[in-house]
Amino acid sequence: MIEHVNNLENCELCPRQCKADRTLIPIPKRSICRSPKAVKIALVSLHHWEEPCLSGTRGAGTVFFSHCNLRCCFCQNWSISQEGKGLTVSIERLTDIFFEQQARGAHCLELVSCSHYADSVSEAIEKARAKGLSIPIALNTNGYDSVESLRHYFKGVDIFLPDLKYFDSSLGRKYSGVPNYFEVASAAISTMFEMVGEPVFDSSGLMKRGLIIRHLVLPSHVDDSINVPHWVKDNFGDSVYLSLMNQYIPLHKAVLHREINRNLFTLEYQKVIREARAIGIRNCYIQEGTTNLVKYIPDFDGSNVLQKDD
Repeated sequence: MIEHVNNLENCELCPRQCKADRTLIPIPKRSICRSPKAVKIALVSLHHWEEPCLSGTRGAGTVFFSHCNLRCCFCQNWSISQEGKGLTVSIERLTDIFFEQQARGAHCLELVSCSHYADSVSEAIEKARAKGLSIPIALNTNGYDSVESLRHYFKGVDIFLPDLKYFDSSLGRKYSGVPNYFEVASAAISTMFEMVGEPVFDSSGLMKRGLIIRHLVLPSHVDDSINVPHWVKDNFGDSVYLSLMNQYIPLHKAVLHREINRNLFTLEYQKVIREARAIGIRNCYIQEGTTNLVKYIPDFDGSNVLQKDD
Protein backbone atom coordinates (compact mmCIF):
# COMPACT_ATOMS: atom_id res chain seq x y z
CA MET A 1 0.00 0.00 0.00
CA ILE A 2 1.09 3.57 -0.70
CA GLU A 3 2.06 5.48 2.40
CA HIS A 4 0.48 8.92 2.25
CA VAL A 5 3.10 11.58 2.88
CA ASN A 6 0.67 14.48 2.56
CA ASN A 7 -1.41 15.64 5.50
CA LEU A 8 -4.60 17.24 4.24
CA GLU A 9 -4.77 19.28 7.42
CA ASN A 10 -1.59 20.95 6.16
CA CYS A 11 -1.76 20.42 2.40
CA GLU A 12 1.47 20.41 0.40
CA LEU A 13 0.36 18.33 -2.59
CA CYS A 14 1.05 21.02 -5.19
CA PRO A 15 3.86 23.56 -5.66
CA ARG A 16 1.82 26.31 -4.01
CA GLN A 17 2.50 24.65 -0.62
CA CYS A 18 -0.48 26.54 0.81
CA LYS A 19 -0.73 24.32 3.92
CA ALA A 20 -4.50 24.82 3.98
CA ASP A 21 -6.64 22.50 6.08
CA ARG A 22 -8.74 20.80 3.39
CA THR A 23 -10.79 18.93 5.99
CA LEU A 24 -12.54 22.20 6.91
CA ILE A 25 -15.81 23.44 5.42
CA PRO A 26 -15.58 25.98 3.92
CA ILE A 27 -12.03 25.48 2.66
CA PRO A 28 -9.66 28.24 3.91
CA LYS A 29 -9.17 31.08 1.42
CA ARG A 30 -5.43 30.47 1.19
CA SER A 31 -6.26 27.25 -0.66
CA ILE A 32 -6.29 28.35 -4.32
CA CYS A 33 -7.76 25.07 -5.54
CA ARG A 34 -10.61 25.22 -2.97
CA SER A 35 -10.62 21.45 -3.15
CA PRO A 36 -12.08 19.45 -0.26
CA LYS A 37 -10.54 16.26 1.08
CA ALA A 38 -13.03 14.01 -0.69
CA VAL A 39 -12.59 13.46 -4.43
CA LYS A 40 -15.05 15.27 -6.72
CA ILE A 41 -15.66 14.28 -10.35
CA ALA A 42 -17.67 16.16 -12.99
CA LEU A 43 -17.74 13.71 -15.90
CA VAL A 44 -16.76 10.18 -16.88
CA SER A 45 -16.77 9.67 -20.65
CA LEU A 46 -15.15 8.29 -23.78
CA HIS A 47 -13.27 11.16 -25.43
CA HIS A 48 -12.75 10.91 -29.19
CA TRP A 49 -10.90 14.21 -29.69
CA GLU A 50 -7.64 13.57 -27.86
CA GLU A 51 -4.37 12.83 -29.67
CA PRO A 52 -4.89 9.88 -32.06
CA CYS A 53 -2.52 7.63 -30.10
CA LEU A 54 -4.81 8.03 -27.06
CA SER A 55 -8.31 8.19 -28.60
CA GLY A 56 -7.80 5.51 -31.23
CA THR A 57 -11.10 4.23 -32.60
CA ARG A 58 -12.98 3.78 -29.31
CA GLY A 59 -11.89 6.85 -27.36
CA ALA A 60 -9.81 7.71 -24.32
CA GLY A 61 -11.50 6.92 -21.01
CA THR A 62 -11.55 10.38 -19.48
CA VAL A 63 -12.32 11.10 -15.83
CA PHE A 64 -12.67 14.86 -15.26
CA PHE A 65 -11.88 15.91 -11.69
CA SER A 66 -13.26 19.06 -10.09
CA HIS A 67 -11.15 22.02 -8.87
CA CYS A 68 -7.69 23.18 -9.97
CA ASN A 69 -4.61 24.89 -8.52
CA LEU A 70 -4.51 27.44 -11.37
CA ARG A 71 -6.93 30.28 -12.09
CA CYS A 72 -6.64 30.59 -15.87
CA CYS A 73 -8.76 33.50 -17.04
CA PHE A 74 -9.46 31.71 -20.35
CA CYS A 75 -10.25 28.26 -18.93
CA GLN A 76 -12.76 26.35 -21.06
CA ASN A 77 -13.64 24.11 -18.11
CA TRP A 78 -14.03 26.90 -15.57
CA SER A 79 -17.33 25.54 -14.21
CA ILE A 80 -15.49 22.54 -12.77
CA SER A 81 -11.97 23.91 -12.35
CA GLN A 82 -12.88 27.15 -10.60
CA GLU A 83 -16.51 26.83 -9.49
CA GLY A 84 -16.03 23.24 -8.35
CA LYS A 85 -19.01 21.68 -10.14
CA GLY A 86 -18.98 17.94 -9.58
CA LEU A 87 -20.03 14.99 -7.44
CA THR A 88 -18.22 13.50 -4.45
CA VAL A 89 -17.04 9.90 -4.74
CA SER A 90 -15.28 7.45 -2.47
CA ILE A 91 -12.00 5.77 -3.33
CA GLU A 92 -13.95 2.54 -3.81
CA ARG A 93 -16.30 4.20 -6.31
CA LEU A 94 -13.33 5.78 -8.11
CA THR A 95 -11.75 2.34 -8.46
CA ASP A 96 -15.00 1.01 -9.93
CA ILE A 97 -15.06 3.90 -12.43
CA PHE A 98 -11.62 2.88 -13.67
CA PHE A 99 -12.89 -0.63 -14.43
CA GLU A 100 -16.08 0.70 -16.04
CA GLN A 101 -13.98 2.77 -18.44
CA GLN A 102 -12.01 -0.33 -19.35
CA ALA A 103 -15.26 -2.25 -19.88
CA ARG A 104 -16.52 0.49 -22.22
CA GLY A 105 -13.56 -0.24 -24.46
CA ALA A 106 -11.44 2.81 -23.64
CA HIS A 107 -7.93 2.55 -25.07
CA CYS A 108 -6.53 4.24 -21.97
CA LEU A 109 -7.71 5.63 -18.66
CA GLU A 110 -7.15 9.40 -18.81
CA LEU A 111 -7.23 11.19 -15.45
CA VAL A 112 -7.84 14.89 -16.10
CA SER A 113 -6.61 17.44 -13.54
CA CYS A 114 -6.38 15.23 -10.47
CA SER A 115 -3.05 16.37 -8.99
CA HIS A 116 -4.77 17.95 -5.96
CA TYR A 117 -6.26 14.52 -5.19
CA ALA A 118 -2.92 12.75 -5.71
CA ASP A 119 -3.05 10.69 -2.53
CA SER A 120 -6.60 9.40 -3.08
CA VAL A 121 -6.11 8.80 -6.81
CA SER A 122 -2.89 6.86 -6.19
CA GLU A 123 -4.74 4.60 -3.76
CA ALA A 124 -7.45 3.97 -6.35
CA ILE A 125 -4.83 3.20 -9.01
CA GLU A 126 -3.10 0.74 -6.72
CA LYS A 127 -6.39 -1.01 -5.89
CA ALA A 128 -7.39 -1.18 -9.55
CA ARG A 129 -4.06 -2.56 -10.71
CA ALA A 130 -4.17 -5.21 -7.98
CA LYS A 131 -7.61 -6.26 -9.21
CA GLY A 132 -6.52 -6.52 -12.84
CA LEU A 133 -6.90 -3.13 -14.53
CA SER A 134 -4.85 -3.55 -17.69
CA ILE A 135 -5.27 -0.46 -19.90
CA PRO A 136 -2.59 2.27 -19.77
CA ILE A 137 -3.16 5.09 -17.29
CA ALA A 138 -2.60 8.62 -18.59
CA LEU A 139 -2.22 11.63 -16.29
CA ASN A 140 -3.47 14.86 -17.90
CA THR A 141 -2.27 17.89 -15.91
CA ASN A 142 -1.85 21.66 -16.19
CA GLY A 143 1.90 21.21 -15.75
CA TYR A 144 2.03 23.04 -12.41
CA ASP A 145 2.85 19.88 -10.49
CA SER A 146 5.02 19.03 -7.50
CA VAL A 147 8.02 16.87 -8.36
CA GLU A 148 7.71 15.18 -4.97
CA SER A 149 4.03 14.32 -5.51
CA LEU A 150 4.71 12.98 -8.99
CA ARG A 151 7.43 10.66 -7.78
CA HIS A 152 5.56 9.46 -4.73
CA TYR A 153 1.96 9.17 -5.88
CA PHE A 154 2.05 8.59 -9.62
CA LYS A 155 4.45 5.68 -10.02
CA GLY A 156 1.60 3.69 -11.54
CA VAL A 157 1.09 6.13 -14.42
CA ASP A 158 2.09 4.95 -17.91
CA ILE A 159 1.55 8.13 -19.95
CA PHE A 160 1.97 11.74 -18.90
CA LEU A 161 0.02 14.41 -20.76
CA PRO A 162 1.06 17.77 -19.24
CA ASP A 163 0.42 21.28 -20.49
CA LEU A 164 3.33 23.63 -20.99
CA LYS A 165 1.21 26.76 -21.01
CA TYR A 166 3.84 29.49 -20.98
CA PHE A 167 7.56 29.89 -21.52
CA ASP A 168 7.52 33.36 -19.97
CA SER A 169 6.40 32.99 -16.36
CA SER A 170 5.10 36.57 -16.31
CA LEU A 171 2.26 35.30 -18.52
CA GLY A 172 1.51 32.67 -15.91
CA ARG A 173 1.13 35.37 -13.30
CA LYS A 174 -1.03 37.49 -15.59
CA TYR A 175 -3.38 34.86 -16.99
CA SER A 176 -3.28 31.99 -14.48
CA GLY A 177 -2.53 33.73 -11.19
CA VAL A 178 0.50 31.58 -10.47
CA PRO A 179 4.18 32.40 -9.80
CA ASN A 180 7.13 30.73 -11.55
CA TYR A 181 4.97 28.72 -13.94
CA PHE A 182 7.71 27.76 -16.40
CA GLU A 183 10.28 26.97 -13.72
CA VAL A 184 7.84 24.64 -11.94
CA ALA A 185 6.29 23.07 -15.05
CA SER A 186 9.62 22.43 -16.78
CA ALA A 187 10.94 20.62 -13.68
CA ALA A 188 7.72 18.60 -13.43
CA ILE A 189 7.82 17.63 -17.12
CA SER A 190 11.46 16.58 -16.84
CA THR A 191 10.50 14.40 -13.88
CA MET A 192 7.66 12.85 -15.87
CA PHE A 193 10.12 11.90 -18.61
CA GLU A 194 12.44 10.32 -16.05
CA MET A 195 9.49 8.24 -14.84
CA VAL A 196 8.22 6.89 -18.17
CA GLY A 197 11.06 7.25 -20.66
CA GLU A 198 10.78 7.12 -24.44
CA PRO A 199 7.42 6.42 -26.11
CA VAL A 200 6.18 2.88 -26.59
CA PHE A 201 3.36 2.03 -29.01
CA ASP A 202 1.43 -1.13 -29.78
CA SER A 203 0.98 -2.58 -33.26
CA SER A 204 -2.05 -0.37 -33.93
CA GLY A 205 -0.25 2.87 -33.07
CA LEU A 206 -1.73 3.38 -29.61
CA MET A 207 0.63 4.75 -26.97
CA LYS A 208 1.33 2.36 -24.13
CA ARG A 209 3.94 4.49 -22.37
CA GLY A 210 5.48 7.90 -22.87
CA LEU A 211 5.18 11.67 -22.60
CA ILE A 212 3.09 14.06 -24.70
CA ILE A 213 3.64 17.77 -23.99
CA ARG A 214 0.68 19.97 -24.91
CA HIS A 215 0.87 23.66 -25.75
CA LEU A 216 -2.14 25.85 -26.50
CA VAL A 217 -1.12 28.78 -28.71
CA LEU A 218 -2.61 32.01 -27.35
CA PRO A 219 -3.62 35.01 -29.47
CA SER A 220 -1.00 37.79 -29.55
CA HIS A 221 1.65 35.54 -27.95
CA VAL A 222 3.26 33.70 -30.84
CA ASP A 223 6.73 34.82 -29.72
CA ASP A 224 6.23 33.00 -26.41
CA SER A 225 4.81 29.91 -28.10
CA ILE A 226 7.78 29.64 -30.44
CA ASN A 227 10.03 29.09 -27.42
CA VAL A 228 8.15 25.92 -26.45
CA PRO A 229 9.26 23.64 -29.34
CA HIS A 230 12.81 24.93 -28.87
CA TRP A 231 12.76 23.92 -25.21
CA VAL A 232 11.27 20.52 -26.03
CA LYS A 233 13.84 19.87 -28.77
CA ASP A 234 16.77 21.00 -26.62
CA ASN A 235 15.76 18.88 -23.64
CA PHE A 236 14.20 15.74 -25.11
CA GLY A 237 15.09 15.56 -28.79
CA ASP A 238 12.80 13.00 -30.42
CA SER A 239 12.09 11.13 -27.18
CA VAL A 240 8.74 12.82 -26.48
CA TYR A 241 5.75 14.03 -28.46
CA LEU A 242 4.71 17.67 -28.76
CA SER A 243 1.05 18.56 -29.29
CA LEU A 244 0.46 22.08 -30.62
CA MET A 245 -3.15 23.17 -30.20
CA ASN A 246 -5.16 25.89 -31.95
CA GLN A 247 -8.42 25.40 -30.06
CA TYR A 248 -8.29 28.60 -27.99
CA ILE A 249 -11.67 30.24 -27.37
CA PRO A 250 -11.97 33.57 -25.46
CA LEU A 251 -14.18 32.25 -22.66
CA HIS A 252 -14.63 32.88 -18.94
CA LYS A 253 -12.67 36.05 -18.03
CA ALA A 254 -10.63 36.44 -21.21
CA VAL A 255 -12.64 39.59 -21.89
CA LEU A 256 -10.58 41.29 -19.16
CA HIS A 257 -7.50 41.07 -21.38
CA ARG A 258 -7.98 42.71 -24.75
CA GLU A 259 -5.01 40.97 -26.38
CA ILE A 260 -6.47 37.49 -25.83
CA ASN A 261 -10.14 38.41 -26.17
CA ARG A 262 -10.34 36.98 -29.69
CA ASN A 263 -9.83 33.74 -31.55
CA LEU A 264 -6.37 32.68 -32.65
CA PHE A 265 -5.44 33.76 -36.18
CA THR A 266 -4.55 30.93 -38.55
CA LEU A 267 -1.29 32.72 -39.42
CA GLU A 268 -0.31 32.80 -35.74
CA TYR A 269 -0.74 29.06 -35.40
CA GLN A 270 1.03 28.35 -38.68
CA LYS A 271 4.03 30.40 -37.56
CA VAL A 272 4.48 28.16 -34.52
CA ILE A 273 4.13 25.02 -36.64
CA ARG A 274 6.69 26.30 -39.15
CA GLU A 275 9.16 27.01 -36.36
CA ALA A 276 8.72 23.51 -34.93
CA ARG A 277 9.38 22.00 -38.34
CA ALA A 278 12.33 24.29 -38.99
CA ILE A 279 14.18 23.17 -35.86
CA GLY A 280 13.57 19.50 -36.66
CA ILE A 281 10.71 18.53 -34.36
CA ARG A 282 9.62 15.15 -35.74
CA ASN A 283 7.08 13.90 -33.21
CA CYS A 284 4.41 16.58 -33.26
CA TYR A 285 0.62 16.57 -33.33
CA ILE A 286 -1.10 19.55 -34.94
CA GLN A 287 -4.77 20.42 -35.20
CA GLU A 288 -6.43 20.95 -38.55
CA GLY A 289 -9.71 22.60 -39.42
CA THR A 290 -11.95 24.49 -37.00
CA THR A 291 -11.35 23.26 -33.47
CA ASN A 292 -12.20 26.43 -31.53
CA LEU A 293 -15.90 25.63 -31.21
CA VAL A 294 -17.90 25.40 -28.00
CA LYS A 295 -19.38 22.09 -29.19
CA TYR A 296 -16.02 20.43 -28.49
CA ILE A 297 -16.16 21.39 -24.80
CA PRO A 298 -17.59 18.51 -22.74
CA ASP A 299 -20.92 18.85 -20.98
CA PHE A 300 -19.98 18.37 -17.35
CA ASP A 301 -23.31 16.83 -16.37
CA GLY A 302 -21.97 14.17 -14.01
CA SER A 303 -22.46 11.32 -16.48
CA ASN A 304 -21.35 7.92 -15.16
CA VAL A 305 -19.96 9.41 -11.95
CA LEU A 306 -22.28 7.87 -9.36
CA GLN A 307 -23.35 4.82 -11.30
CA LYS A 308 -22.73 3.07 -14.57
CA ASP A 309 -25.30 4.31 -17.10
CA ASP A 310 -24.60 1.93 -19.98
